Amino acid sequence: MEDYDHKEPGEVFSRVVKAGKRTYFFDVKKTRTDDLFVCITESKKRFDETGYFYEKHKVFLYKDDFEKFIASLTTVIDYIKTSRPEPTYLQQLRMDPNHPANFNHQQNHQDHQQNHTPDPPHPEQKKDFDFEDLNF
Repeated sequence: MEDYDHKEPGEVFSRVVKAGKRTYFFDVKKTRTDDLFVCITESKKRFDETGYFYEKHKVFLYKDDFEKFIASLTTVIDYIKTSRPEPTYLQQLRMDPNHPANFNHQQNHQDHQQNHTPDPPHPEQKKDFDFEDLNF
């Protein structure tokens, strides 16, 4: 996580997580009555015909809900970690249909034979021709 120094009005504390094409902002903010809450923002850079823009999604989390939120978040993260382990690099390659290791070699050989034109005969090789069907 990174510190985020550019604070908006009402913002008390902030952390940034860059995760691939997404950026997550964890901001502590104040209400008008000086109560603190967390604003989690997911930001994705998008492109359209006029250029780019940032698509943002926000979740507001208030102090009263922290324990329930953390308990549920921990439960679903643990479920993901234990229910299906992360594939290894080699397993990821095997799952990629475009990776050469996944091509059916027998099918490729058959395709090659069907689409392959035979090499022309060597000039020293003589071939007998039958001209009877030409109707001269």
